[in-house]
Amino acid sequence: MTELWYTRCPVPTASSIAIAKGWLEDEFAADGIRVASLLESGKHAVRESHFDHGQPNSFRQGGNIPPIWARSRGSDVRLIGLSQVEYFQGVLSMPDSGIVRPADLKGKRLALPRRINDQIDFQRAGTLRGFIAALRDGGLTENDVEFVDLEIAEPYIVPEDDAHEGQLFGARANRRFQTADLVALIRGEVDAIFASGGRGVDFQALLGANVVFDMGGHADLSVRTNNIVPLALTVSGDLLDRRPDLVARYVATVLVGARWARSHPSETRRLTALEAGVAEEWIELAHPGLHDALEPSLAPNLLEAIESQKTFLRERGFIHDDFDLDTWVAPGPLEEAHRLVEAGFGRGWSPGDEG
Repeated sequence: MTELWYTRCPVPTASSIAIAKGWLEDEFAADGIRVASLLESGKHAVRESHFDHGQPNSFRQGGNIPPIWARSRGSDVRLIGLSQVEYFQGVLSMPDSGIVRPADLKGKRLALPRRINDQIDFQRAGTLRGFIAALRDGGLTENDVEFVDLEIAEPYIVPEDDAHEGQLFGARANRRFQTADLVALIRGEVDAIFASGGRGVDFQALLGANVVFDMGGHADLSVRTNNIVPLALTVSGDLLDRRPDLVARYVATVLVGARWARSHPSETRRLTALEAGVAEEWIELAHPGLHDALEPSLAPNLLEAIESQKTFLRERGFIHDDFDLDTWVAPGPLEEAHRLVEAGFGRGWSPGDEG
């Protein structure tokens, strides 16, 4: 074993903290193991492992739709943790539209992106689930609205560039993620869009938009469940089978990052803003209490949310083959990681008063 690979979405994760602090590199350096971002390969097929989990010896933390899709296609990817961060998820309309509550969506045009050059259209799936939640809240069904397809040819992951450090999604990719939705709304081609995270808060401020439905602020987790609620930590199955000790140490490093965040709220917001490519001010609005919510678990309610997401994706045709959740989840790494941390793991490179 000479390399471990990682990737993460531009969302709030403890992995991002461990990566930014260099703790993953420090933990495995003595073993002669290099810890590398998928971006470092410079190869498009390797970068696509962010979605299909095809790269051996790799970890991923981020949205739950891609790993569910990958597992449904037969990829040997294992679910080893879930985290639930408060997350702005809202349906937005223009300020003068008269659309201010879900019931007002009746007869309206809703933007539904279709990414034609990505393996899994997680944006379309997440947007559709968000709209359905809003419609149900307003006593409406999908037959009461018109979904407007917005075809997007630009792939989410840039095939090649000159940078081989950091995360896959730089400032340009993050900024362009919902260009089609936003332009269609401004031009009056649609009446409402779905947006989330710091980007969603940014859009609301830019347009003075109405928040027609605040999905992220709903008390019911079954309503909040979407691609980014809960976030999924996954690992290559072969790596887990061969070297469970390395997987446990990786997860323990993520736990250290999550626990460090609890006493470093300001720096946690700053690092998250850098990951998401948004102003730090938006992080506090989009993810209240972020610093206390990064630790992964396999809590029953989060597993129920993943089962719900899997069912939704299958019913809507985003995945075709079902699989058993119990056989997908691997609790061992998280259990061992907790034991390692309680025994003092990471004290040599993660001083509690840093930052």
